Amino acid sequence: MKRWWLLGIFGLLVALHGSAQQVIYANLKELVEDRGDTISTLKIEKRSKNQILLMGGADYRISVDDNPGLCRYLKSRCYAVRSDSTLYVNCKKMRYKRFRFGGWYAPATWIQGKIYFCAQPVGSVAASTTQPADATKLGGDVGTAIAASGLVNARVYYELNPETGKVEFVGKDKMLQLLKNEPELLNAFLQESSESAEVTGKYLLRLK
Repeated sequence: MKRWWLLGIFGLLVALHGSAQQVIYANLKELVEDRGDTISTLKIEKRSKNQILLMGGADYRISVDDNPGLCRYLKSRCYAVRSDSTLYVNCKKMRYKRFRFGGWYAPATWIQGKIYFCAQPVGSVAASTTQPADATKLGGDVGTAIAASGLVNARVYYELNPETGKVEFVGKDKMLQLLKNEPELLNAFLQESSESAEVTGKYLLRLK
């Protein structure tokens, strides 16, 4: 009997520990200070390509069951969510220059005191790195449709400054700055020809 009681207590502690790993942050200050509210019922879903193409926005939808008020908060007002060791930032709160990223959440990580998140390219500079050549040739509605469908799969990295909230595109110039004290990584990066998240991400993660 005592054994089952102890197992029950252990199971409860494990459950409480697990629930404590989901934290929501109302603003950038709370995120920087890691001072958010613990939630145990978050549902994190990967959005489909069709959903992103039709409605725009980032890769992850974060919600809760049977709580419309909290769902609205997560969608519109929450700044970031941490689930275990994975961080997500609300793209509705992000701006790159004057461009918006749309709604929902993008995966993010802390690297050398800055936050880097992976999202669709926005703005003329970022979009030009991944725009399909056919879209430029065709132009008009057809070209726009091709460009939009191409951007569904395209991802680049952005740097979020935790002191100012400013967002910068992580392109070649930014990567050269970040890798200047890592000669081996820098030499390898100089051989790359893409600014996509797949390329820049593997070098960023080596800096953690």
